[in-house]
Amino acid sequence: MAADLKTGIRKFLKDENSVHRFIIRFLLIIMVIEWVLLLIDQQWLSLFLVTLIITALFAPIIFRNRMELELPAEFHMMAVLFIFASLYLGEVQQFYQLIWWWDIALHATAGLMMGIFGFLLVYILNESKQVNLKMNAGFVAFFAFLFAVTIGTLWEIFEFGMDQIFGLNMQKEMLGDPSGLTDTMWDMIVNAIGALIISLTGWWYLKRRRHFFIKSLIQKFIKKNPKLFR
Repeated sequence: MAADLKTGIRKFLKDENSVHRFIIRFLLIIMVIEWVLLLIDQQWLSLFLVTLIITALFAPIIFRNRMELELPAEFHMMAVLFIFASLYLGEVQQFYQLIWWWDIALHATAGLMMGIFGFLLVYILNESKQVNLKMNAGFVAFFAFLFAVTIGTLWEIFEFGMDQIFGLNMQKEMLGDPSGLTDTMWDMIVNAIGALIISLTGWWYLKRRRHFFIKSLIQKFIKKNPKLFR
């Protein structure tokens, strides 16, 4: 087990590009130091959030060893930076309170990211020889949109549950509404807008066969995971 983990770390650091390696190592050093300080201060919730971020930093190794799935550097970077911005900067460093638009910006970004992942999921099903399934451009875009909106809705349910069960304040006061309802609705709206932008852009690409930046990400994912498309 230890040998597999060591081999995975070595391969991970060797395979990815220098920018990716630098950012991951930099964030890992910061998070480990923060983890120790939070442990000393006994700030258990923040400690848990930082632990999640550290786990995300090692996600490619976990996926590679447990699922034989290779994550391209771009996918990993998007996920790590989003989790860092939302959990560490947003919750631990209280950017949600300090910067009024921080939550809105992150939910819009989440809509874009989940839309991309939705496109990737459908594309895998479309191209995999193991699945006899062909879908037109309209359905692919519609699925990507619904996928992103669903993930955003599930996250809002999670926030509500955490507030109700553990007495947290994930659904925050907004525009004079202390109940958190306005915050929740704006989160869902901007998430849907982000998902819609990606979905319409992807639909236009698929219909017109024009250049679409997601295409290069998908092609890189396919290149790293040829077994999924045999």
